[in-house]
Amino acid sequence: MNISFRLNGESVQLRDVEATTTLLDWLRGTRGLTGTKEGCNEGDCGACTVVVTDADGTRAMNSCILFLPQLAGKAVRTVEGVGGPDGQLHPVQDAMIAHHGSQCGFCTPGFITSMAAAHLNGERDHETALAGNLCRCTGYAPILRAARSAEAAPVPDWMTQDAQPDRCGDAPPYMPDGEVSHAAVLPETSDELAAWYAANPDGTLVAGATDVGLWVTKQLRELPHVAFLNRCTDLQQITETPEEIRIGAGVTIARLIPLMDRLHPSFGTMLRRYGAAQVRAAATIGGNIANGSPIGDGPPALIALGARLHLRHGTTRRDMPIEDFFIEYGRQDRQPGEFVEAVSIPRQADTLACYKVSKRFDQDISALLGCFNVVVEGGTVRRARIAFGGMAGTPKRASALEAALIGAPWSHETVQEAAGALERDFTPMSDMRASAEYRMEAAKNLLHRYFLKRTGGAPGSVQEVTA
Repeated sequence: MNISFRLNGESVQLRDVEATTTLLDWLRGTRGLTGTKEGCNEGDCGACTVVVTDADGTRAMNSCILFLPQLAGKAVRTVEGVGGPDGQLHPVQDAMIAHHGSQCGFCTPGFITSMAAAHLNGERDHETALAGNLCRCTGYAPILRAARSAEAAPVPDWMTQDAQPDRCGDAPPYMPDGEVSHAAVLPETSDELAAWYAANPDGTLVAGATDVGLWVTKQLRELPHVAFLNRCTDLQQITETPEEIRIGAGVTIARLIPLMDRLHPSFGTMLRRYGAAQVRAAATIGGNIANGSPIGDGPPALIALGARLHLRHGTTRRDMPIEDFFIEYGRQDRQPGEFVEAVSIPRQADTLACYKVSKRFDQDISALLGCFNVVVEGGTVRRARIAFGGMAGTPKRASALEAALIGAPWSHETVQEAAGALERDFTPMSDMRASAEYRMEAAKNLLHRYFLKRTGGAPGSVQEVTA
């Protein structure tokens, strides 16, 4: 595969690129840019963070699980390119020195690039911006002081050049004449993708690579047929009508957050705990659904909202309630060559609450996640859609619990009695994240928490501590 992009302000043309070469490996092994570090090699530690710019803006991303074809037509800056062309330091570099934000230094390049991206975007929530960068030396306090002290500094000229369209790499056709026989392709539209995937049903679709990337870096899997979806802009659209919100499968979690902040704020709050900023910038809602993980954070909320899933195979399309897509662990209602095209959420008053339970608040896999959407009229439960992740082999509705609530008074007594229905809905398992007993007890407690929140008796955040 031939691709082009910009690296630290200079054009790069690559020929016959191995499709699953990661940016990290190429930077360190081929370009000799060893400032970018390899820590976990799975997108958790942030040592490999780089700055990526395209028509949608600038963001920090993990180069360890970012494949080179995903950079076609974009601009990348490593820690070597954050400083100026004449050796000037970026304001965040100056601040890190002044506030003693580096000790052993291994994590420092990743912090610098994350801070530079946040500085360019005017972000002030530094705890969130840096949650994906791990440091074991400083305790974070001097790093956060450095980030705050650099807020007022102007963005250096060289950091704004990549945002100009002509500064990003060229964009040659990656599927000339609609060719579907290539082993690795970068389709420009969902039509091209549908034709290729129908002809290559054993192929792998790569959107953000936050899951597939680990197949390569950790499982050392070969991917003989790959389609990279990052240029399918028609899969990245959000369409709002009076009846529904249709979200393209290629919409990233980062882009989904402001939409949910407006429509269903609890969903938006929960999504901020989906990975870290680097992961949310790459991961897509379609990928989160299609991989069928029982602990994926998106599906329980979408199930509770009554979302419908839209699938496509060639020119044939079908849709279904999203809960019907998940059949059993590792098995979804998706045929070979069929892909997730979009998900749609019906317009509704906001009664949704999502609760994620995990060992760490930031950047952790859910032990369980409960999403509650209960409509109460005249003191009686009229409708209820409740779904959990981490309680079964798939994301799943709590149908028995819903039935126990509908038609009953919305009261503490009803909730107390209905909670037992969860034992008919789920038989959770024990693993390293939680025991079966803990999961069941926590699920029941989340129902109580939702009731208390709706009746004004519970704090809004688990991070709030009151006497």
